[in-house]
Amino acid sequence: MCGRYASFHEAQDLADAFAVASPDVAEDARALPPSWNVAPTDPVRIVVERETDGDVRRSLRVARWGLVPGWAKDPSIGSRMINARVETLTTKPAFHKAAASRRCLVPAEGYFEWQATRVLTGATRSRATKQPFWIHPDDGRTLAFAGLYAFWRDLALADDAPLRWLVTTTIVTGGAVTDGPAIAAIHDRRPVILPTQEWDAWLDPRLTDTDRVLEMLHRPPPPLVAQAVSTEVNRVATNGPRLIVPVDEPARDTRDLGEA
Repeated sequence: MCGRYASFHEAQDLADAFAVASPDVAEDARALPPSWNVAPTDPVRIVVERETDGDVRRSLRVARWGLVPGWAKDPSIGSRMINARVETLTTKPAFHKAAASRRCLVPAEGYFEWQATRVLTGATRSRATKQPFWIHPDDGRTLAFAGLYAFWRDLALADDAPLRWLVTTTIVTGGAVTDGPAIAAIHDRRPVILPTQEWDAWLDPRLTDTDRVLEMLHRPPPPLVAQAVSTEVNRVATNGPRLIVPVDEPARDTRDLGEA
């Protein structure tokens, strides 16, 4: 799964990386502060393409993380829709329409995952814990998570109310077995990372062939590095560059893990 990630590059840097013209960077996307601990329901930047009068324009916008389908009674469902499994992407009611025509890219510098383990607390004692890891590209490039987006209308508000429409997004996840044993051992799933050559097709709202959509989601990811980081990242209220600074892993109880 993907339940926490980092996005700390400036909006203009992202616009340059994703070929978004400066006038098409929304003001709220420019104003969104950097975050080293993006959590569900947070506002996040997304790259989208929309067709208007036959013209397709690419833009950098802000959406709330946690998809709220248009048919939802209220937006609370979004907290349970932060991820969309690739295995059910085109069949699950919450996602299949968005998969066909409302796809986006979610820029990220990397993501966090937690590995269940036991650590030594004494010569004969240990305790169960979850060690967080910062997983990121080995060359420092910005990643493009495959995402979907949706519009939800609040019928309780007036037609001209600025908050009548809510834009939300979800991150597509798949298996991590192709990422090598180091990544797969931390967690068996990860966000789907789209290679640069698939960005145009993924964003194209005129591409509605779901077979082609699924094909794009099975490309190998770029080389990724996993580094143990402080458990400070466990608290969603904690933020700052220190959250991605590598730390030494605690000594593991290899007797319980069957490694001895």
